[in-house]
Amino acid sequence: MNRAAPRVEVMHGVNLDMLGQRDPRQYGTLTLAELESLVEGYGRELGCTVTFFQTNAEREFVERLHRVRHTADALILNPGAWTHYSWAIHDALEIAGLPTIEVHLSDVHAREAWRQVTVIGDLCLATVAGRGVEGYREALEHVSRALRG
Repeated sequence: MNRAAPRVEVMHGVNLDMLGQRDPRQYGTLTLAELESLVEGYGRELGCTVTFFQTNAEREFVERLHRVRHTADALILNPGAWTHYSWAIHDALEIAGLPTIEVHLSDVHAREAWRQVTVIGDLCLATVAGRGVEGYREALEHVSRALRG
């Protein structure tokens, strides 16, 4: 039986549209468009269809999570600073009920104490942090394995 390619939605939150302009020591030098192009290629290599969403409005992020289960089989989330305090995103992610990997370009575990807190981590299969763009490849590999059993 020929199964459809797994659909993975990569959701970027607040300030991720500023990649390439933010501190390159923490976030690298790639723009969001360049990052997404690389991630799309990783998805093709793994046989996944990858779509992207980015917003600086928490309400839009939550509303996307409410609808995403109709268009995706799994999620990769980098909510930015919302990771550390948005219980609204936590609850919307719980409602979505999809296998999810949390990704951070920088090593949030080695940064300020407030960045070490994740309010979505309990709903995620794994967290990948501090691996830059390679973290997205790892996240795609993880969800691909999870979806294919």
